[in-house]
Amino acid sequence: MSLHVFLYGGRVSTTLATVPVPAPVPAAPAPAPAPGRRTRVLALAEARWALASLLAFLAALPLDLGSAPAWTYGPLYAVAYAAGGWEPALEGLRALRGKTLDVDLLMIVAALGAASIGQVLDGALLIVIFATSGALEALATARTADSVRGLLDLAPTTATRVRDGREETVPTAGLAVGDTVLVRPGERIGADGTVLDGTGEVDQATITGESVPVLKRPGDDVFAGTVNGTGALRVRVGRDPADSVIARIVTLVEEASRTKAPTQLFIEKIEQRYAVGVVAATLAVFGIPLALGADLTDALLRAMTFMIVASPCAVVLATMPPLLSAIANAGRHGVLVKSAVAMERLGAIDTAALDKTGTLTEGAPEVTAVRPVSAPGSAPRPDADGLLALAASAEHPSEHPLARAIVSAARGRNLPIAAARDFTASPGRGVTALVDGHRVHVGRADTPEGAETTVRVSRDGTLLGTLALTDRLRADAAPATAALTALTGTAPALLTGDHPAAAARVAEATGITDVRADLLPEDKVEAVREGERAGRKVLFVGDGVNDAPALAAAHAGVAMGRAGSDLALEAADAVVVRDELTAVPAVVRLSRMARRLVLQNLVVAGAFISVLVLWDLIGHLPLPLGVAGHEGSTVLVGLNGLRLLRESAWRQE
Repeated sequence: MSLHVFLYGGRVSTTLATVPVPAPVPAAPAPAPAPGRRTRVLALAEARWALASLLAFLAALPLDLGSAPAWTYGPLYAVAYAAGGWEPALEGLRALRGKTLDVDLLMIVAALGAASIGQVLDGALLIVIFATSGALEALATARTADSVRGLLDLAPTTATRVRDGREETVPTAGLAVGDTVLVRPGERIGADGTVLDGTGEVDQATITGESVPVLKRPGDDVFAGTVNGTGALRVRVGRDPADSVIARIVTLVEEASRTKAPTQLFIEKIEQRYAVGVVAATLAVFGIPLALGADLTDALLRAMTFMIVASPCAVVLATMPPLLSAIANAGRHGVLVKSAVAMERLGAIDTAALDKTGTLTEGAPEVTAVRPVSAPGSAPRPDADGLLALAASAEHPSEHPLARAIVSAARGRNLPIAAARDFTASPGRGVTALVDGHRVHVGRADTPEGAETTVRVSRDGTLLGTLALTDRLRADAAPATAALTALTGTAPALLTGDHPAAAARVAEATGITDVRADLLPEDKVEAVREGERAGRKVLFVGDGVNDAPALAAAHAGVAMGRAGSDLALEAADAVVVRDELTAVPAVVRLSRMARRLVLQNLVVAGAFISVLVLWDLIGHLPLPLGVAGHEGSTVLVGLNGLRLLRESAWRQE
């Protein structure tokens, strides 16, 4: 479900015609979803050049291997070189102007060196790999920017300000602390503030993660970007719109995303040293023998052989095939891991933190108890099934989440649902309807701090009983938390914006002991960073907009995809598409296997490069043997990485 459909269509009742509002102004229609801002892959120049390079390479490869005339595949290879290599070459030259040398330029030189001595295929493969890598990095950067821009759509651009009894539409950015705004049913709240007048049920799942709308009365706090479901509210602005909770979420996501940039300083230092070392060594291999009287052609051939065998092609493939194979295997099992970097990070986690609503639970209430009230000497009263059927009959016209849960429970027991007449819904008071000639009232009891939501059912003014509703726990919640505990050696923490009692119920059912409730988004981020400061690498699992900053701040973030918000899906490193919570520990295990294979491949690639380089320096390494050794190591590490495509790799305990 898209974020806009969830906000504007999912929880706003269409049965509000009989609900009184303070002012005789019709309810404003729900805002239309903002236009999509998701960057298309081919909208990126890097992606277009990488695709052109790949297609040219794939077209040339069978002709080359099939011994076709050089004029048939030569131009195609040239296109692959030009399309994929011009941008890294240009960036490398710019870096060179700044007196730095990076691996990108080294790979371009290696590719051109390979082509100069007839190894055109090797050079083209290097170009394609680097062009594709650059396109993926550009896409990740663009999608992060998309997600932050999309979050800004949560807060409305205008609000209805009330001054001296008159209403005026103003930009939300122009609201000041102390202003009074009118929020009609179905509208989004434009600023953080306090309710002055009116009663309504506000869907604030995007901020706190609570699974049902929260009753708001005068004196209660409300947040910008949340949706007023029923009843009109007059709200006094308590915080500048630029400092609202939703604005702070934007800032947190931007900050955390920057800390996860792929070009980290440590990697840059390694690249710089490697590039400088290989270039210096290649020049020495060429210049020293030449100075000692060696033949120019022999010296050049030895130097080109050195450049080929020292090129990190095998090292590149040592890393990518295991990680990409793990990504493909996870994808077959409903887990979308966004990049090789994300897959690698998942295997490094040593502690986990979980959201509650929509993650450990399904984010939808269910009836867990039906409690008829008995009164000695009174007229016969309905039993549990009769009480549930009566409540479902009265709630059937409503679209409130609690009403849907009650009707669903009655249908699950195959109970008859009678037709209701004269249906009305009152914010904070529940619904009233005529059922079989009796006036039935169903309303939520005032127990907001409990672990369950209690609904009272009355007939003709007489209390018949109550229904208890709780957020439905996922069937695989306990096994998933146990598996994460076994993987990390530490039980996960529960981080939720819901009430402590509701959090304690879920924690008890899943074996979690570290429970933190009543958290705002910045509190979740602080909890994650607290673990990071203690030297832990935290995995955070969540689903809502309120979870997005923590997903971005954590060492690795996993979002539940079926009901996850757009921003959470963008901020996370991986998305569980099928909402199977046990897939989270499974993908962590798979990532750890990939990391082990990467280490194996690096050892193999390093050994081959070392042996071939020493052979070329100490003895006389024939060019064909050098190419065979170089390509052989490349094929070997590639095949080793493909082992993770097997089904057994996912199911291995």
